Amino acid sequence: MTPDPTTLHPLPAHERVVFLKPLVGSPKIVVGEYTYYDDPEGATGFEHHNVLYAYGPERLIIGKYCAIATGTRFLMAGADHPTMGVSTFPFTMFGGEWAERTLDIVTGMPSRGDTVVGNDVWFGHRSTVMPGVRIGDGAIIAAGAVVTADVPPYTIVGGNPARPIRRRFDDAGIDRLLRAAWWDWPAELVTEHARTIMAGTPADIARIAADHGPETV
Repeated sequence: MTPDPTTLHPLPAHERVVFLKPLVGSPKIVVGEYTYYDDPEGATGFEHHNVLYAYGPERLIIGKYCAIATGTRFLMAGADHPTMGVSTFPFTMFGGEWAERTLDIVTGMPSRGDTVVGNDVWFGHRSTVMPGVRIGDGAIIAAGAVVTADVPPYTIVGGNPARPIRRRFDDAGIDRLLRAAWWDWPAELVTEHARTIMAGTPADIARIAADHGPETV
């Protein structure tokens, strides 16, 4: 049986695992189906404990079928401090006359925009994603990595700041996977071919997509 993506706890015996789509309520966080977060100390606190400084208009957008390990944090643009002058102290946040005199500085600060995570991305234990980063489909973020720059599809990154370790497939394989976009297939088709999705090759996935034509999109 295919898991129900609207179920908060897809593993009833393990409340440490939650599907995020039915959990999040903030309009600034958008999550695709089957993306899950695992945390033995309270996975349901994801919005407040793992998405930090979401004070501005920027959104966190996460695709489908992502695996997010304990302690992964997404730092949003509200964490930025002004750096154009002598001090980085955030006078504005304390209100009163400080805010009156400095609000235009804060509102005029440049933003890198939304933080966007593709589909089928695996985040290792205590990885950190900085504001405005874009992470491509199929990427792997190593445990403890601090992602400060965009990550191409199907690339493994690690370290602080995170650097590419290797690509998971060659150019042709990555192109096949991006065009097949298995994460957009109907859930029944994903279930039927789950073994191939886990252990097959890009060519295998491309063949399934070709065999099913418009049904896969």
